[in-house]
Amino acid sequence: MEHSTQFINLITDKEFYKNLKPFLNCIDHTVSKESYEVMINEDYDMLVTSPVPNNLEKYYASEEYISHTDSKITLFDKTYQFVKNYTLKKKLKLINSFKTENKSILDVGAGTGDFLKICENGGWNITGVEPSEKARAVAKNKKIYLLEDILKLENEQFDVITLWHVLEHIPNLTAYVQQLKSLLKPKGVLIIAVPNYKSFDAKHYKEFWAAYDVPRHLWHFSKTAMSKLFSLVEMKVEKILPMKFDSFYVSLLSEKYKTKKARPIHAFFTGLKSNIKANRSGEYSSLIFILKNS
Repeated sequence: MEHSTQFINLITDKEFYKNLKPFLNCIDHTVSKESYEVMINEDYDMLVTSPVPNNLEKYYASEEYISHTDSKITLFDKTYQFVKNYTLKKKLKLINSFKTENKSILDVGAGTGDFLKICENGGWNITGVEPSEKARAVAKNKKIYLLEDILKLENEQFDVITLWHVLEHIPNLTAYVQQLKSLLKPKGVLIIAVPNYKSFDAKHYKEFWAAYDVPRHLWHFSKTAMSKLFSLVEMKVEKILPMKFDSFYVSLLSEKYKTKKARPIHAFFTGLKSNIKANRSGEYSSLIFILKNS
């Protein structure tokens, strides 16, 4: 296994790297079974996966990495696809709540194109980016044509940009945030969903928490981390919304990682407890951050 000799230098503040401390050790349960350190910067309240593999793309090359497929074979596949179909409608309702000039939307990390398909059916002018060739091929069969790289969108701007569980995968984080801002129209809306390592289910499962998903998840965010990251481009978090289904699905996977067994009842009650606690604390398993351009 090849690894870069240091963290990819993405955060502009060099002190970010000087202040990293060990947080926990996680295993890649999906592909390699390799071990990775998750480090914390307490000032940012943000975690970093270490080391970062040089050949990161190979860690997505698995049939079990179902965000790049439409698989419905296993219980986990079926659960994922059921939740995905339900949340697609919720996502469309969210973006429809914003006043826009011409309903132009960019979905970054569009996967197999399902979100853009429902947006297109809802009258939106759609554009999508997806680095996975396999996922783009699946989307193409649905007549959703995705670009490989966000850099191909130079000089374009959009009313709404969405990243549904994508930001945690981005290696060139600060540059990417700057690029997102440049692609957003004045008064445009940026919607970002990420796992929340401050949630009850994260604390309950610890190193077995499926949403750590090392090494594919390079970053692990909190509310503080998101606010500080986007302050670098002078954008503020205006609203935070919960993704309540995530605690159940993540707990289902986490039980499998921890016990080597599918324990749906245990997972259900852990997910439920996480949501109940989050109803007071706001620390849901995953959070949607809504930011507006100036």
